[in-house]
Parts: sequence; C-alpha cells; structure tokens
Amino acid sequence: MAMNTLHDGFSEKGALIERHWQELNARRRLYTWLGLAILAMALTGSLWFANETNAGKFFDRLPHLFDFVGDMVPRDGLEVFRALFDLPSPYDDGSFKYNYPEGRLYITESLYVPEYFHKMLETLNIAIFSTVIGMVFGFLLCFLAAKNLVANRLLRGFVRRFMEILRAFPEVVLAGFFLAILSLGPLPAVIAVSIHTVGALGKLFFEVVENADMKAEEGLRAVGASWVERVWFGIVPQVLPNFMSYFLLRLEINVRASTIIGAVGGGGIGELLRLSIGQGHQAKTLAIVLLLLITIIAVDQFSAWLRRRLVGDHAFRLAQ
Repeated sequence: MAMNTLHDGFSEKGALIERHWQELNARRRLYTWLGLAILAMALTGSLWFANETNAGKFFDRLPHLFDFVGDMVPRDGLEVFRALFDLPSPYDDGSFKYNYPEGRLYITESLYVPEYFHKMLETLNIAIFSTVIGMVFGFLLCFLAAKNLVANRLLRGFVRRFMEILRAFPEVVLAGFFLAILSLGPLPAVIAVSIHTVGALGKLFFEVVENADMKAEEGLRAVGASWVERVWFGIVPQVLPNFMSYFLLRLEINVRASTIIGAVGGGGIGELLRLSIGQGHQAKTLAIVLLLLITIIAVDQFSAWLRRRLVGDHAFRLAQ
C-alpha cells in the first residue's frame, strides 16, 4: 500500500514537471515567433524607408547589386599584378587607367618602390604608431579602472567615463574634425585613431585585469609591497599575453580604419583606393584590395607567432 502511494506521488510530480516544461517550451516558442515577427516588421519598415528616401529607386536598383562587382573584373588577369608592381601595361593608351609606372617611388635610377607598397607602408605606419600610443595610454589607465585594484569609486568611475568618451566617436568622425583643423595628411589620422584606440584598448585591458588571479597580489601586499609593485609584479605578468593579443587585434582593426580615413584625406592607400573605384580603374582597385588582404593576413600571422612566443608552445598543444 505504501509502495503504491509512493509510486502515485512520483507520478504526480513527474506529470507536474512535464506540464511545467511544456508550458515553458510553449512560452519560449511564443517569444521566438514574436521576436521573428518584430524583426520582420522592422526589416520591412527599413526597406520601405530606404525606398522612400531614394525616391522609389531602391527596389528598382536592387537587381543591379552585383553589377559593380562585374564591372571591376579587368580585361586581363595579369593587369592586377602589373598595377601592383607598377609594370608597363600592353593596353596603355595614355590615360590614367593604365599609367602604372607613373606612381613609382625611385630610390636609385633603376631601383624603385611600387606606389601601392609605398602607400600601404604609410597606412601601416599610421596604424602601428596609433596602436602603440593607444597601447601605452590604455595600459596606464586600465589599472586605475579595475575594481580589484582601485577601491576609490570616484577615481575608477572618472577613468572609465573618460575612456568611454574617447571611444564614443568613430575614427572617421574624429579624423574629419582634425582634418578640418590640421589640414590633409597622416597626422590627423594618427591623432584620430590613437584617441579611439586608447578608449577601446583601455576597456579591454581593465576587463582582463579584473579577471586576474589576485593570489600573487595578496602575497605581495602581505610583505609590504607598494601598489605599483603589486601591479607590476603580481598582475602584469598574468595579463600581458592577453594584452598583446588585444594589441595585435587592434592593430589589424586600425589598418582598416587608417585605410578608411585615408579615403577622406588622411593619407595612405585609402585615397588611392577611393580614386581608383571612383574612376572605374578595375586593375588598380583589385591590386589595392589584394594588397590590403595580404597585409591583414600577415598581421594576423604575426599576432599568432608573437602570442606563441609570449605564452609558450605548451598552451597551444592538445590535451592528452
């Protein structure tokens, strides 16, 4: 009798759990469908707004979306490499479209640097210099923004708000502001990218610091170490590999940002890319895109190599 009562009790509890799970599952499906419906309405409204603001031409032009890609295919695949290395073109008709040798930067009478390599190097210099500045100041500020290192809420809050302000505006907006003040050239680009990088890296850095193991810091505090000594010897060795990963990731991002800023007058290869696209120079455009792709891959591979050197090969081995 007791066994039957116990069995009935388990059955009732099981049925109750099953019913509760079905209710939760039904509610989840309802929320999912509601979310999809809201997303579909928002997408439909956005497309309608785009069509209205483009004088009803948005949907009319939609079938021509890939026409630009087709127009960028050069008449000869080798033209891309001729444009990349400033080699004479057999199709040269005296126009700017095929004037590849015109951009050569001569070192001697016979030795030259191709124009796009020179401009890509300028873009890389902007990105590297800006990222180093952002790394230095982000490094200095991040420890003051970490909860586990600074008890003063006013100081911590001030540093965090300051970094939020620095990263609040996109690089191209900051570049437009400094270009208006300092005129065209790479200097406004460096300032704009550096400001945004300080804010972005500072946030990433202090989040890493807050997740650090505090045992080493507590041991240093117990023997009377100063705040700077506790940070330098107890926290920095733990967070440095992650800092370098974020630094190199930001460098990759800043290469692209410097290219965009170059298109609005900030120097580097971005301006040449804008001109080649606007003038319909297929081979030049593809050559620049190819060079950008190779540069980003090289930065990524360098990042992986440097992180392996910092952390050690054991961190990249599969667990046995």
